Amino acid sequence: MKTIELDDDLYFYIASQTRHIGESASDILRRLLEQPVRQTSPVAAQVTAVPSPTVTDAMGLQALLDSGELQKEEKSINRFMQVLSNLYRDDPAGFTQATEIKGRKRVYFSRDPEALRASGSTTKPKQVPDTPFWVITNTNTSRKQNMVALLMQSMGYNDEVIARVCGAI
Repeated sequence: MKTIELDDDLYFYIASQTRHIGESASDILRRLLEQPVRQTSPVAAQVTAVPSPTVTDAMGLQALLDSGELQKEEKSINRFMQVLSNLYRDDPAGFTQATEIKGRKRVYFSRDPEALRASGSTTKPKQVPDTPFWVITNTNTSRKQNMVALLMQSMGYNDEVIARVCGAI
């Protein structure tokens, strides 16, 4: 097995292309690159963005994914907010790490909406439902997925769960 390093945005793009649970990064890349499927692979490639964090109990998040509620929601912003609210509900203490996630110029999460407004002219802060946290919402879906992935990594979720959640946003 070989290991390659990818930028986070590429990793999350590949992960977002998952069609079923358990689909490997190699299978996804073969499909995207229209390469033939191998029956057995003597040397498989493992794609990692960062070392896998410890597995955290994801039952609440798993229930959200399994319920089909995210798939029913048409707008990515609403799926994004549902995921964030669920992450907070599952681990309020772990969610506090969200305030450390920032862009080059923008603050992404804060307990104070004014801090978000001060970090950019069009941040459109919204309160994460049922939490004391606010998040910027004027970002594309890929950036929202990246924000969730970074938060989930800091909270200790494994890569498979992160990929599934990001793919659902």
